[in-house]
This record gives sequence, structure tokens and C-alpha cells, in this order.
Amino acid sequence: MTSPVFSDSEKQYYQRHLSLEAIGDVGQMRLKKASVLVIGAGGLGCPVLQYLVAAGIGRIGIVDCDRVEISNLQRQVLFFPEDIGELKALVAQKRLSKYNPHVTIEAFAERLSPRNAARIFNSFEIIVDGSDNFPTRYLVNDACVIMNKFLVHGSIFQFQGQVSVFNFQNGPTYRCLFPEPPTQNFLPSCSEAGILGVLPGIIGSIQASEVIKLITGIGEILSGKLLLYDALSHETKIVNMEANFENQNIQELPEMNDSCSSQKQDIEEVNEINPQELKELMEKDQRLAVIDVRESWEREIDSIAPSFHIPLDEFSNPETLMIPAQVEKNSKIVLFCKAGVRSKLAYEILFSLGYSNLLNLKGGITRWNQEFSRG
Repeated sequence: MTSPVFSDSEKQYYQRHLSLEAIGDVGQMRLKKASVLVIGAGGLGCPVLQYLVAAGIGRIGIVDCDRVEISNLQRQVLFFPEDIGELKALVAQKRLSKYNPHVTIEAFAERLSPRNAARIFNSFEIIVDGSDNFPTRYLVNDACVIMNKFLVHGSIFQFQGQVSVFNFQNGPTYRCLFPEPPTQNFLPSCSEAGILGVLPGIIGSIQASEVIKLITGIGEILSGKLLLYDALSHETKIVNMEANFENQNIQELPEMNDSCSSQKQDIEEVNEINPQELKELMEKDQRLAVIDVRESWEREIDSIAPSFHIPLDEFSNPETLMIPAQVEKNSKIVLFCKAGVRSKLAYEILFSLGYSNLLNLKGGITRWNQEFSRG
């Protein structure tokens, strides 16, 4: 069998990989022949790109239409102050080309949309999603399903992150994890929610690791599994999830509207309650209804007791929404999710159905756990 051919420069550059029995010449050649498209050159995209370029992925694409801002520099380590105002994709392409002369880097300084997704995705084998908004995440997922591309997903919020691999060997897709998107009206931006600067580096590095494993065939892929990471405690959990095969029958891409849900906001203000107030209310009012709108796998990790469970997906069709019989229209209801975002959408829908005595848990179960022992 003829050994893969590398230049002397490549042999020196990839010496540590070539020395790994699990990768070696064959694995490194697979990396050299591979093509990976990274969506977003922001917090997650920067470390993903740096490590994939260093690993020797033969061809890498970068999709990002944003320009560098001063607030990016706290976590987007590819960019310098002199880059402010420049297109991220072009700056990243130029800077990364200096990292490794053996890779080809292509920049797509355009907004990903249903009209250009097929053109951009077509010539890449693996897609890495480092986007920071739900419309793009659903678009990327659906494009990967239609075009049969592996999808390495990562997302971050304040101090927490998650990673999974979707659409791998008939495994789950992103829609199997989150069937319905929240409305854009209720999504906090990074500037509003904040983000720990080092967190994208941790999560992005894990995403890059999954890409390398997919290409070289080593290790166990995070398909059917969601890796959860908490930077405050360094606690990691892996939650199993199953594929819903209906989500593999997508025929067309979703439109990129300002809101990624058809639900409209009909209320001016969401009344919120903090964890301490909720705890006191639960002790005083035995008729209080607390409703968890997260997915089943999230509830298995932790919850607030006692509480009812109605996943947000069930709110997508108000006509078939099953509310527990003991919860009446005039009942006081507190809704919660992980961070208080999805529960706002459930709040909106219940309000439209005539439930007016509603409260949303501010900060969700994340803040609840920060203030109280999980017991």
C-alpha cells in the first residue's frame, strides 16, 4: 500500500498528528482532502476556524456578513483593534491564511439565506454552525438535512454552552432537539444577556474536535447526544436524545423573517418574578400552577417541584394545547424554562388564550439553581 504523500513542510507542520497512531498518515490525508464550512466568524467561529486551519483541513469556508466591532474583541480572538469596521469573513480569511499555508480558505461575506444556502453548502462535506440566532440555526439545519450534510452544532449563553452533531447516520437533527423556535421578540442579544469571554473558546474547541473525529473516523461522535457545559462549576453532562424521523423529511428551506416563529406579540409587557419571590409564593399559595416549558431531556437534569410539564412544542398549536384540568383561566400561573426566554413565548400564547394571571420566572431555572441548592 502506497503511503500518503506530504511535502517536507507538511510533515513538519503535522508531526504531532502524524505521530498519533489513531490519526497517522492516513488520518492526516483525510483531513487534507476534507472540506468544512463554518457559519459565523464570531465567538464560536474564531476558535473553530483556528483549530481546523491548524489541523490541516484542506479547504475551509467562512460565512459571515458582519463587520468587526469593538465589543467583539473580548471573545473573538481572531480580531485586533485595527480590524474594527472590516468584514469579519475577509479579515479571518487573511489572518488564517498566515496560520497555515497548506490550506485553502474561502470567504463568503454575505448573509446566509434560503436563496444562497444551496450554492454555498454544495461543495462542502461538513457544516459547523457557530451562528448566534435561531433563524440561522434552523436554516442551517434544514439545509443540511436536504443536502445530506453533517452538522456540528454549538451554542453559548452567559456561562453555559452545548455541543452536538446532527444529521449523522440517520441520527437526530437540530429540530429533534428544539422542534419550535421562540419568537425573535423575546430573544436577548449578547449585549443584553452577556457572555463569559473564554466560553466560546471552550465550546468552539469541542466543535473542532468533533469535526476532526468525523473526518478521521476516530472516537465516538456526539450524535444522539447533547454535551452541556457550565463554566461556573466546570460541570459537564451528556444527555441522550432520539431522532424524530419526521424531521428528516424537510423539502424546503424556511424563510428568514425578523421573527423565526409565526406567533406575534400581542402584549406590551411580560410580568416577571424572581426565584426568591417564586419560592415564597409556592409556600403561600398551594393552588399556584408552575409550568415547565423545556424539553423532556432538560427536565430529566433538574426541575422545580412541584411543576407541570408542557414542552414549548405543544404551544405551537394553541387549538390542541392540553392544559391540566386544575389550571383554570383565572389561576395564577408561573412559567419557566432554562433562561426565561422560551417561557416568554408560552406566556404570550397563554395570554392570547385568555389566561391573564401570568408570571414568567426571570432567568429561568438557571437563576433558580444559582440562588438555591438543587437539594
